[in-house]
Amino acid sequence: MQEKLILEMKRLHITSKELASIIGISEKQFGNKLNGKVDFKSSEMFIIADYLHKKIDDIFLPTMYENRTKNVRGD
Repeated sequence: MQEKLILEMKRLHITSKELASIIGISEKQFGNKLNGKVDFKSSEMFIIADYLHKKIDDIFLPTMYENRTKNVRGD
């Protein structure tokens, strides 16, 4: 489930229909992506982030990765 995206949509009063139209898919397809049944394509994530004036990781990075202090190599 895309919790951050849902919260941002509520905050900005943006509908699923509106974002679905922006990325060129049906509202049903968008709902499946929003609920985690289908993954967003990277191109769709870039379009959404640009539309919301956010970085992709601000919207799509899972919360559990936000506060990591180590880098990927574990240094």
